[in-house]
Amino acid sequence: MISIPDHGIPLFPLNSVILPRGRIPLQLFEPRYIDMLSRCLKACHGFVVVLLREGEETGRHVHFHDLGTYVHIVDFQQLNTGLLGITVEGEAKVQVIRHWQQPDGLYVGDLQRLAEETRSEVPEQFGELPSVLHSLCRHPVVRELDMDVDYDDAREVGWRLVELLPLDKQEKLRLMALQDPLERLGRLQALITTLEGG
Repeated sequence: MISIPDHGIPLFPLNSVILPRGRIPLQLFEPRYIDMLSRCLKACHGFVVVLLREGEETGRHVHFHDLGTYVHIVDFQQLNTGLLGITVEGEAKVQVIRHWQQPDGLYVGDLQRLAEETRSEVPEQFGELPSVLHSLCRHPVVRELDMDVDYDDAREVGWRLVELLPLDKQEKLRLMALQDPLERLGRLQALITTLEGG
């Protein structure tokens, strides 16, 4: 199990979620986040992506949920737009125990790592879910993230579907909070049926 620092860790509020082994691209242009990136790279540690509750991603004062995912940087590059682009990968779900805002506007917090979910095979009754995920992963934007997905692991199938399906962000948070991968697959199957109009 990778050691994760737990005090004064940078927090990155977003309108989307990431879960362990997932990847998302981010564009950085605010000084507080560019400084954060520099410090993270120098110290060889990551930061925590938390889901916004109120406010805008670029807002100086926002409210966010205390459940998040500790991520590390796997790639960064200067984009054609002049912005800094990074790709991060999730490592572990964490609880933000307390947080505060630095003078530069960056939120930081103290963390508690949540127990790792138990690996299990995808049961037969959820056999269509890996196929749904496979279809989503064929999208060019997702393919570009170069994720190594284990379609036999109930945790990974659930995590990736939570990230990629067009679900309400509160629903994503509820699914993220579950610690039982099979319960998550059951809920996802019901939600997919609803999305399909069945």
